[in-house]
Amino acid sequence: MACLPSGRPDRRVREILSGRPPLPYIARMDSVTLPPDLQQFAAEAVAAGRYRDMSEVVATGVDLVRRLEAERAAFVKTLEDAEAEADRDGWSSLEEVEAEMRQVIRAAARPTA
Repeated sequence: MACLPSGRPDRRVREILSGRPPLPYIARMDSVTLPPDLQQFAAEAVAAGRYRDMSEVVATGVDLVRRLEAERAAFVKTLEDAEAEADRDGWSSLEEVEAEMRQVIRAAARPTA
């Protein structure tokens, strides 16, 4: 069991062992440690006036990660939808697609009367 230096069980361990539902986890970031190159970039961005302070730089970065993850999830969904459609309606081989495209190109190249 995880214990404090006093030998008493840590608060989180006591909560788990109590059998009560866990308290909601609310993460609070009191500090963030950035690698030196990102720290320098962020400091320069604040000094240049592009951001109010380091917290705004970090919040902007986290927001970008959130957006990228949403875009990735949307992309994965389109792939899954396409696969489900192919399973439902059938697949086309590369040769079949090429032949169909050649027909479309030939038809578009024919002079109209």
